[in-house]
Amino acid sequence: MKLKVLSLVAGAIALTLSATSFAVTAQTASPSPFLLAQTPHKERGPWKDLNLTDAQKTQIQAIRRDSRTKSEAVLTPEQKAKLEATKQARRAEWQARKAQGQTGEGQRQAGQGKRKGHFAELNLTEAQKTQMREIRESEKQQIQAVLTPEQRQKLEQFRQNAPSRRQQGNPQ
Repeated sequence: MKLKVLSLVAGAIALTLSATSFAVTAQTASPSPFLLAQTPHKERGPWKDLNLTDAQKTQIQAIRRDSRTKSEAVLTPEQKAKLEATKQARRAEWQARKAQGQTGEGQRQAGQGKRKGHFAELNLTEAQKTQMREIRESEKQQIQAVLTPEQRQKLEQFRQNAPSRRQQGNPQ
């Protein structure tokens, strides 16, 4: 009788130890959204080659944040809800691809044909489209003012070469 109880206790301890290691692995494999939000995004495209100072990065982030706020203010509540749903769906799709171990370049090439941007599906009025264009143009001008002449030149060269990079299948 004691042998059965001892076997059951030993089995329970072994099961608990192995289940605990799986739980710890599961927690570290999928970080919380809060931690994801705290992780800085990698600089992409021309930005990585511009050698921006920390002050420039901070200013550009503030300009973009302000533009995003202004753009969202143009939208109706229904459009805002649709935009948020689209963002959530894309975020879930990205996390699923990440969990499968796909790399960034393959994801972009595979999904390039169907992605039109968050605002494409919102059925914006002409007035809203005009306001959005003005906000984007203002953002572009403000960012240009933050950059040095050399950085502006590099950025312009990158934009001019963009069509040839797309044709080569090498998005940046």
